[in-house]
Amino acid sequence: MKRLNMKGLKQLLILTLCVLPLIFNAQITKPEVTEVWDPEPRTVNTMNDIPEDAIILFNGEDLNAWQGRWDKEVAQWKVEDGAMTVVKGTGDIMTKDNFGSCQLHVEWRTPAEVVNEGQLRGNSGVFLQSRYEVQVLDSYMNRTYSNGQAGSIYKQHLPLVNACRPPGEWQSYDIIFTAPVFNQDSMKIVPAYMTVIQNGVVIQNHVEIYGTTEYIGMPKNPMHGPSPIVLQDHGDPVSYRNIWIRKLD
Repeated sequence: MKRLNMKGLKQLLILTLCVLPLIFNAQITKPEVTEVWDPEPRTVNTMNDIPEDAIILFNGEDLNAWQGRWDKEVAQWKVEDGAMTVVKGTGDIMTKDNFGSCQLHVEWRTPAEVVNEGQLRGNSGVFLQSRYEVQVLDSYMNRTYSNGQAGSIYKQHLPLVNACRPPGEWQSYDIIFTAPVFNQDSMKIVPAYMTVIQNGVVIQNHVEIYGTTEYIGMPKNPMHGPSPIVLQDHGDPVSYRNIWIRKLD
């Protein structure tokens, strides 16, 4: 029997891929054949724009869900008028619980009084799994390096657009985060991904996270599992409110 060469095999494969769908479709004569009834997605209602299955991380009254990042002691940020505000020198705070893939909603506000410029103007950050920062900054008419402005995945992805409101106004991030996957040899085999919506505008569209968001140097990829959400004390009195999260894993 004559053996097929590579060209012949390629032609046979193309023919097969073209013919098989026609055969299968010819056998499907009723719409019910392609209907999926099980499983049925569960119902999630919302109350005051918060999904009922969300975990409330800050309700405007206390910091019970948070602790100091470095000393694991009680979080020292100020809670007032339904918001928590960075107290310079008290350090980053992090959630007591760990999270993997998630939907995170955070509202934030930079100081109304403009004092500095660049990276020294309303600087803070939201860290997913304690490692991957979405930059918080007053980037309203305030130029800095693009992959370090508000809405950037710090030092990795600049935002698609600048959706910042003026200083002193509340803003929101809705973050969809897919956690990285590591194998038994501690090697990353599936990267993390992130989508960020700022004030209703998509500014990061399912971007790959290369590793930790470093201030100096290249991203690193140490093996890890679910980890806390971190809010950064960068020395500026940035405020946060209405923080909730939904687990997606």
